[in-house]
Amino acid sequence: MEIISSRSNPKIKSARALRQRKYRDSSGSTLVEGIHQVGAAVEAGATIERIYYAPELLKSQYALDLVEEASGRGLPCYGTTEEVFASLAGKENPQGMLAVVRQRQESLSDLNPRVFPWGVACISPQDAGNVGTILRTIDAVGASGLILLDGGVDPYHPTAVRASMGAIFRHPVVSSTFSEFAQWAEEHSYHIYGTSAHGKVDFRQLNVYTRPLIMLLGDERQGLSHTQAKICQALVRLPMHGQVTSLNLAVAAGVMLYAMLEKMD
Repeated sequence: MEIISSRSNPKIKSARALRQRKYRDSSGSTLVEGIHQVGAAVEAGATIERIYYAPELLKSQYALDLVEEASGRGLPCYGTTEEVFASLAGKENPQGMLAVVRQRQESLSDLNPRVFPWGVACISPQDAGNVGTILRTIDAVGASGLILLDGGVDPYHPTAVRASMGAIFRHPVVSSTFSEFAQWAEEHSYHIYGTSAHGKVDFRQLNVYTRPLIMLLGDERQGLSHTQAKICQALVRLPMHGQVTSLNLAVAAGVMLYAMLEKMD
């Protein structure tokens, strides 16, 4: 088995480039780092293009089995030295495995109440970890997917992919402008529930969440604008009993998703 020992090897350089958004966008691929994250992508049925691993770092039989199974299916698997792998990894003390995986290619026009009965829409999210965590929670409650509005962080940033624990390969993640989203939601008769510090209704007081529905989360700094709030059937708030005025975006999404699951019609 040949072990790649040069950081300038073209196979290494092509994978390293995927840490930049412009190369992820142009190639339609992303990096999945970590043994369990790669395994989760495989279990989700994602299209794995190639695997990189450092034999010196791999200690678990599960990881070795992943490499053996992938190789048996004819998938390119490249062994590297520990030093070369560290140049690919985004984390300190890497586990010794990462994969290049195809992104899902879907748009807002592909979604409708039949395939997307309830989900989350976020206005310009800026934190990749939050996006990945929201996707993980969407998967946990059995919701449909995530809509990103008016730009924001790349959902296929390696940090978002890692935080999603494979959910990004099981659920649609689409991008749209707010105006396109508002028109789409109206055409398909979605019920929009917005979260706002200025909401008049405590989220616990709402008796039912009616499908098809979208939970709309505002900009992390400014919340929902007046225009964005106008399309909501209800604006709900999370009670704040301490000195802070808001929750982390992913935490707020988690609280609301479980509340919706409990009271969904």
